[in-house]
Amino acid sequence: MRIARFTTGDDPRYALVQQEGDKTFLAVLGGDPLYMPALPTGERVELGDGVRLLAPVIPRSKIVAVGKNYADHAAEMGGEVPASPLLFFKPNTSVVGPDDPIVLPDFTQEVSYEAELAVVISRVCKDVRPENARNYILGYTVANDVTARDAQRTDGQWARAKGFDTSCPLGPWIDTELNVEDVAVRSRVNGEPRQDGRTADMVFDVPFLVSYISEAMTLLPGDVILTGTPAGVGRIDAGDRVECEVEGLGTLVNPVVRRD
Repeated sequence: MRIARFTTGDDPRYALVQQEGDKTFLAVLGGDPLYMPALPTGERVELGDGVRLLAPVIPRSKIVAVGKNYADHAAEMGGEVPASPLLFFKPNTSVVGPDDPIVLPDFTQEVSYEAELAVVISRVCKDVRPENARNYILGYTVANDVTARDAQRTDGQWARAKGFDTSCPLGPWIDTELNVEDVAVRSRVNGEPRQDGRTADMVFDVPFLVSYISEAMTLLPGDVILTGTPAGVGRIDAGDRVECEVEGLGTLVNPVVRRD
């Protein structure tokens, strides 16, 4: 099952994504599937003109991200693989959706993309064992952990570098059934391939991450975990078009702009 959040110009609504040939339809739901059964209303709209996909979830609580969770990325950043997951936060104000612009802030001249698998939590999750982690996961989506590298180096902590507005694109939808043990995580900039890793190469897998994080803090419905990025990260500039893809899930596309 795939769950989308969308608008036709009015308040955001939720829908099940249905593919029919080369057309995509949204079967509208009666409410937020995080908090009520996913019951279709009977209304269907075709994805196209006048229909805009939004970030499939806006965390009410937090986004917990994992740094250096692929050995090749840790190496390209000049660091060692951490002995335990390296955690940091991104605020919910950093979230944007498909086709929304990544706005480069004035304080940075070196911004990079990071394609990632994102995990969406379904219910209150505390002190969960890895073997039970799947019971607390609604599904998965694609993320771009946009990072101001110069601020990351100079600040000594990552709040500004990782948390600025528009630094967490999510989408295009949530897939509730995808097996994420070994899927490709890729990125392209202006159509040029940049990253091509696999989740099987993560240092800490999804069940372990859910368990580890839930030992430290309670995860709430709608919380998002970013699971790290493979090697191949690089700079983006105004005018670029960034694509982040998780195999079997979909592709998240965002233009890059700098406000005058």
